[in-house]
Order: sequence, then structure tokens, then C-alpha cells
Amino acid sequence: MTMDEIRPGRGCRIVRQNLGGATGQRLMDMGFMPGTKVEVIRNAPLVDPVDLLIRGYHVSIRHAEAKGVEVEQL
Repeated sequence: MTMDEIRPGRGCRIVRQNLGGATGQRLMDMGFMPGTKVEVIRNAPLVDPVDLLIRGYHVSIRHAEAKGVEVEQL
């Protein structure tokens, strides 16, 4: 399951981040590492963004980026 599939108000844990290059590095710098718990605050169904709560702060990422992060639902 990928992060863009998680419904708002649900929590998940990052299993793997499959993005490379600058985008993958930027997500890792923001704390998107395996084992990190994430709560989905808002997931816009048709257009970006996906709003997340990770490590105590809010982050908004694109759906294309969220598709590159594999998670397991809590």
C-alpha cells in the first residue's frame, strides 16, 4: 500500500521509500524513513496535496511523491 491510498485521520508506518534523486533525498531530509509513523490529515482526491503529520510537524507533498512511499496501516 502506498501513502496516497491512506484515508484522512488514519495512521501508517513507512516501510520503504522508493523515490530516487533529489525528490527522494528531500523526503529523507524531512524524516520519511522506514519505521516512522505518519498520520494523514487531508488527502485531496483529485489534485495535490496530501497533508501529513510526521515527527510532530505538518508536511504537504504531491500525490506523485506519496505514491513512492510504501506504508503499512496502523
